Amino acid sequence: MAAPVEFLPGFIGRDIETDGVTIHAATAGDGPPVLLLHGHPQTHATWHATAPALVRAGFTVVASDLRGYGDSSKPEGGPDHIDYSKRAMAADQVAVMRTLGFERFAVVGHDRGGRVAHRMALDHPGAVRRLAVLDIAPTATMYARTDKAFATRYFWWFFLIQPYDLPERMIGADPAFFLDKHLDGQSRTPGVPSPALRREYLRCYADPAAIHAICEDYRAAAGIDLDHDRADEDKRIMAPLLALWGARGTVGALYDVLATWREKAEGPVDGKALDCGHLVQEEAPEALLAALSPFLSGDLA
Repeated sequence: MAAPVEFLPGFIGRDIETDGVTIHAATAGDGPPVLLLHGHPQTHATWHATAPALVRAGFTVVASDLRGYGDSSKPEGGPDHIDYSKRAMAADQVAVMRTLGFERFAVVGHDRGGRVAHRMALDHPGAVRRLAVLDIAPTATMYARTDKAFATRYFWWFFLIQPYDLPERMIGADPAFFLDKHLDGQSRTPGVPSPALRREYLRCYADPAAIHAICEDYRAAAGIDLDHDRADEDKRIMAPLLALWGARGTVGALYDVLATWREKAEGPVDGKALDCGHLVQEEAPEALLAALSPFLSGDLA
């Protein structure tokens, strides 16, 4: 049933059935379609400043919860964590867009959502018109170049992949503490995320099924996703790509972000650092919109 969305005024929330899972999405606008994909530990509410601005800029915006997150379904995981492969998560979102009547669209993905969007561009090149990734380098690149600095700053990449149910039990003992520490480490802007947004994230994060799903997402990234990447090592992103990252975050400090994406792309790659930490869309929404709007409008004239 469609309903108003608390953190996205003017948006309508709906639950969309895909292949065995239900994806919760919020939609608004009338124009070229743009799919917004959040990261960990966020939900679609992370786009509270960006999504309405994109609607005002003339786009139809779909902000959805990835499977395992927010109010979307949380399947168990399956053999080799296949239910949380980025291939499965990308297929969900393509199905959502097709259900809404969009066969071709732009995608903006932050954090885990950017990794889903990367896989989507490889598996569904006809669907992805343009691709923007926020504060990530490619997953395979980051694992291949792991060093002490990366392992220290991104310790959860190695903690969450531990066998069931060690991380689930440890996080579940005090999910509010773990979530707050994680968000504090992501943001470099005082007051971001807001207390209200933190409460909304905790509402979803405190669910044991969500904690397990998040661990499965990371387990898949360290296993089956890398298998898929190796199998597709000759494939390249064909869509124009925009990479944006936080100048005060980890990714830009440890990687030449544009170079890592040019290794994965056949089409044009552009981008720059914005004055923020990891939470680009929450810390620097105006700067993000200034970069996104012209990029998303490309090829539409």
